[in-house]
Amino acid sequence: MPGVDTIDGLTRAVADFDTSGFELPMEEAALERARRSLLETGLLLLGEIPGVRENPLVILRLMRELELGSLALEWHADLTLELYTYLRHGTPLESPQWWAGDGRVTAGHLAVLRQLAPITVTLFDGDSPGDWSAGESAMARRVLDTVAAPTLVVAGSEHTGLTPNRLGVPMGACLARVRPGLESIRVHYGRGALYRMGRRSIDAPAAASGLRISDGELIVGLPEFTEATVPRRPLEARVERLTRF
Repeated sequence: MPGVDTIDGLTRAVADFDTSGFELPMEEAALERARRSLLETGLLLLGEIPGVRENPLVILRLMRELELGSLALEWHADLTLELYTYLRHGTPLESPQWWAGDGRVTAGHLAVLRQLAPITVTLFDGDSPGDWSAGESAMARRVLDTVAAPTLVVAGSEHTGLTPNRLGVPMGACLARVRPGLESIRVHYGRGALYRMGRRSIDAPAAASGLRISDGELIVGLPEFTEATVPRRPLEARVERLTRF
């Protein structure tokens, strides 16, 4: 199922999301590096491509395997109170920011958060200062200022690298400067579809499934993947609703 544009549709998609049967093999050496990052820095990064159904299942497996009770997501910090109210009482997600359709928020993420509850969830995206690197630095500062317990930090893969990239200095590099020893896991996608403002396809060389070390890098291989169910409303509908908040 691709985008949904109603509260009822999203509610059904969350209820129907199946978290069973997903297997993610994990190499012990890779797990040891992940654990060491959490022990030494309090953080472990996970870089994803938004809009993939399996992304929250990877999060769920890592959270359970590493016995974590704290998760940080690249969702806008202004949504924190509404998210906690939703997780505790099931109240509808009304804010227009939930319905942007960019694939970061999916029915699967909401289902996994409800399954993991009670956990601490930190949302660290915010209003951009304009310059890309400055925005990355601001996200890193929010993480450092708000996260206390060992935490899995999940964001788009362009944000989680530990060195500068073509866009500038990513959040991961900013965090690594302050927390030496920080590790970043990259999800390596093979063939499948995703939903990010519409359906898109990827056809890349298949990666071996699971968490492992490849060329010195921590990766999670997803040889095949499917598109997520993503809350999305047209811009005009979101602007109209925004004026009510």
